[in-house]
Amino acid sequence: MLHFLDPLRDVTLLSVLVRLLFAVFCGGAIGIERSYKNRPAGFRTHILVCIGATVVSATGIYLAVNRRYPTDLSRLGAQFVSGLGFIGGGTIILTGTHKLKGLTTAAGLWASGIIGLAIGAGFYEGALLSVIFVLCVEIFLFNIGSRIRQTPEYHMQLVYTDKNALDSTLRYSKDKGFAIHNLQVTRMNDSEKNVYMAYISLHSRKFTTSDVLLEHAKKTAGIISVKMTEG
Repeated sequence: MLHFLDPLRDVTLLSVLVRLLFAVFCGGAIGIERSYKNRPAGFRTHILVCIGATVVSATGIYLAVNRRYPTDLSRLGAQFVSGLGFIGGGTIILTGTHKLKGLTTAAGLWASGIIGLAIGAGFYEGALLSVIFVLCVEIFLFNIGSRIRQTPEYHMQLVYTDKNALDSTLRYSKDKGFAIHNLQVTRMNDSEKNVYMAYISLHSRKFTTSDVLLEHAKKTAGIISVKMTEG
């Protein structure tokens, strides 16, 4: 621990001012990187979250130490962390290709709030080191994460009249190394015969392309049409 910071660990007017300024710096450092990448929660949002967490943490210490109220030091911080989940959840969206976006931003907001709690508690060293590590993850590990090869995910829309056609398609998919995550079957109204539509989400565990599934579906009796999308 840095002992020259000990006078700033007590809850005084000077220490509160220093903590708030430090919260602006730490939250802004994380938020500016998010703003640069045009993320939904950026510079100002991260600063406000970090300031709020700092005030919450410092208030808990002030009530327990300075005012000597019978209160739990960690209760306000715990409630803040729970409420922070709602803010982070607002940055997560599901795109039209069934992909989640905003998870890194939500995690950054959560980290910014925890760093603010550390600042409010006077743990300046931990807060500064955390900011450095968060920025390293968001900046330097971004390129590494984007280069990691991911097994493809496909969405199949199958229109058929024979239920055995669906069973055959599912068995063939599993034999080719596809994991089925979601299956929805609906009955379509037809004047002559029963027609069904199945929506299947598959994840290739062996980097197998969707061509093998399309070819099998086209050769399977009872299948009217098949449509495959990736993502």
